[in-house]
Amino acid sequence: MNRVKDVGMDVHKEITVIVVLHEAGHLESRSPVKTKAEHFRDFFRGLSGRVKVALEEGTHSAWLSQLIKPLVAEVTVCDPRHHTLIGEGNQSDEDDTETLARLLRMGEVKAVYQGDCEQQKLKELCRASENWVEDTTRAQNRLNAIYRGRGLDGSGTEIYRPDQRADSLAKLSDEALAFAPSRCSTNSNR
Repeated sequence: MNRVKDVGMDVHKEITVIVVLHEAGHLESRSPVKTKAEHFRDFFRGLSGRVKVALEEGTHSAWLSQLIKPLVAEVTVCDPRHHTLIGEGNQSDEDDTETLARLLRMGEVKAVYQGDCEQQKLKELCRASENWVEDTTRAQNRLNAIYRGRGLDGSGTEIYRPDQRADSLAKLSDEALAFAPSRCSTNSNR
């Protein structure tokens, strides 16, 4: 007979709490496991039967679901905001994890779409591109503010271009300011 085990996981940076419910719904184990690939592999290889796992969406969820998917029958990544029973009152991680396992057992865990490895890579590349654009825009705005603060024209793209750097820096009257823009307030008091 192939017994079903429902597993809830509460993943944190250092330690993950894993709760296992056996087929009748009784608590079989509650284990703190280091949040490391080899520890997860060892844990799930040690479980027998048809293992179903639920974990909340977060920083580790895509990595962890890909890691344990070959070791279990089913992995569900869920949005914790859709499960009002989790986090109500003053509960511990162990209580939340057990509740998640019970919701999985009842079929009440609402999955979020994670995508496959290629989609995860594309998602990360898009996120990196967005961060790069935001960081570049922020730096350009700071540079524009330095020029405007000295009554200089910082419009256009000349002040950002490496081949125009010497001319752009020459427009700034305070040499120290050209090399250390973050110290402009200390230089103006002299």
